[in-house]
Parts: sequence; C-alpha cells; structure tokens
Amino acid sequence: MTYSSSFPPKISGLPDPDTQAEFYADVPAKRLIAWAIDATLIFLTAFLISLLTVGVGFFFFGVLIVIIAFIYRTVSLANRSATPGMRLAAIEMRTHRGERFDLATAALHTLLYQVSMSMVVPQVISIVLMLTSARAQGLTDHALGTAAVNRMARA
Repeated sequence: MTYSSSFPPKISGLPDPDTQAEFYADVPAKRLIAWAIDATLIFLTAFLISLLTVGVGFFFFGVLIVIIAFIYRTVSLANRSATPGMRLAAIEMRTHRGERFDLATAALHTLLYQVSMSMVVPQVISIVLMLTSARAQGLTDHALGTAAVNRMARA
C-alpha cells in the first residue's frame, strides 16, 4: 500500500459532494443506525462469550468488548468495506482513492476510531464534523481521507 506524503491525504477518488450529492445523502443518520446495530451485536457477542466461559468473561467485560469490537470492525471492514450494521444501513467505507478498505486500512481506521471513541472531546468533534462536512466525514475519516458513502444499488 502506498500513501502520499500529504496529510490529510488528498481526496481524489471519492465522489464530489457538490455534483454527486446522492452518495452522501442521509449518511450521518445511516451511520448512527449502523453504529447502534454494530454496538448491539458486539455487546451480545461479549455477553455470550462471558456466559460460555462460565461467567469469567464478566470480570473483564469492558476489555472483552474492546477486543471483540476491534476484531469485528477490522475483519468486516477488510472483507466488505462495511460492518454488518453498515450493510443494513446501505453504506460502505471508501479510501481517499475511492477504493474499498484493505486489511491495513481497516485496522488503522478501527484503531483510530476506538481511540477517538474513548474520549468525549474527539467524539463530539467527530459528530460535529459528520453533521457539517460536505462528505459527512468523522474525525477518523478526516485524518485518513476516508468517507462513508451510500452503497450503489445492485441490479
């Protein structure tokens, strides 16, 4: 994977929000729906693992959720450039070149996302950016030059 030396990366492969606004229509609301679905699936997975370990998992439930969330997001973003929640909300992630995520991009995006979610100020900044930026990008998306776009309809 080759990255340009500019930071943040130049966005050349993503749809133009002025001429192709349909790619970004309702993306913030869809991201919220996707987040709720994914958070529920991650919680239920951690709960099930805790039950299957005869309750041992409950002693480190917070750590278990962080580990499961990292694996869940990284693997699903690397495989289909969208988590199951994103697929249900009909959005997917794209790199600054307009490509689907590879494993390295998915892992880096997930790591930065989890770090930003661990603190209130970056969370608020991310939400404000999603609601106000032309491409509805959060803080992690701005740093990496990525964006969530509406998935193309399958024929």
